[in-house]
Amino acid sequence: MLPSFLTTIFFSLSVIFAARSSRVLGGPAANLGRIAIGTVLLAIWAHGFGQGLRGASFPWFFLSGIIGFGLGDIALFGALPRIGPRLSILITQCLAAPIAALIEWLWLGTSLRPVDLACAAVILVGVAVALAPDRGMEVDRRTFWIGALFGLGSALGQAGGAVLSRKANAIAALTHFPIDGGTAAYQRVTGGILMTALAFALFRRAGQPADDSTPRERWRNAWPMVAANALAGPTIGVGCYQWALRSTASGIVLPIVATSPLMTIVLSFFIDHLRPTRRAVLGGLLAVAGAIALKDAQSDWWMFLSIRKLLNI
Repeated sequence: MLPSFLTTIFFSLSVIFAARSSRVLGGPAANLGRIAIGTVLLAIWAHGFGQGLRGASFPWFFLSGIIGFGLGDIALFGALPRIGPRLSILITQCLAAPIAALIEWLWLGTSLRPVDLACAAVILVGVAVALAPDRGMEVDRRTFWIGALFGLGSALGQAGGAVLSRKANAIAALTHFPIDGGTAAYQRVTGGILMTALAFALFRRAGQPADDSTPRERWRNAWPMVAANALAGPTIGVGCYQWALRSTASGIVLPIVATSPLMTIVLSFFIDHLRPTRRAVLGGLLAVAGAIALKDAQSDWWMFLSIRKLLNI
């Protein structure tokens, strides 16, 4: 459970850094910059201390990066300008967990206990309460539904990427060639950077900042935030994410990671002095309670299995 909570913290920091860098560079450029830096940092780890691009699981991690990093992020950037960040994140995070659990159950046969499903539902309800828009959205119906479909695509990308990572880790275990979290993140980002570069080539004019500064000036101002985003997101954050998926079902990992927007609200209060609403606080407390209950349920389950094995029941 620790890797899942670490993922939540680093993903939350990544969102804050991404928002700041995107305001200066525009979304496509900031996204490509953080993926590129993350790829270099992960390559240093994987080729220096990990397994590089070796292993029978590499094609699955590569495909996971295409689906998760690539298609998922492209869809998210399509949702953000249409329905806003709060509703985009709400759709992505709340739908990714049940979609991943369903896919993993149908494909890999991974089942969850009723207590796991109940705790996951509590987490998702808390996220929904905290992040749901406060007022009616001032967008036309067509724009709203297009944005909602992009949000669904983002959720599918995140869920599909998570399940494919679980498949990759299963193959690594079967071939007796275990992959550490940093190496898994690197093998995954090699597929993601291809899709991100393609998205940049197609959509780099979209979301371009309206000021008169030159690209060099923008990069001079934004590179610290891009580097921090790369470190917190695709490097350490995704490394912890792959570490979590290596030993825990995606239907458990994703509900915990779904609390990252709530952590972002807390961090934004201290970093950007943005005061959360009362509903955001109540939803956050509900989601945290669900995450704690899920952790305790897992601990009690493993304790039961250990006692059962000890007594040879």
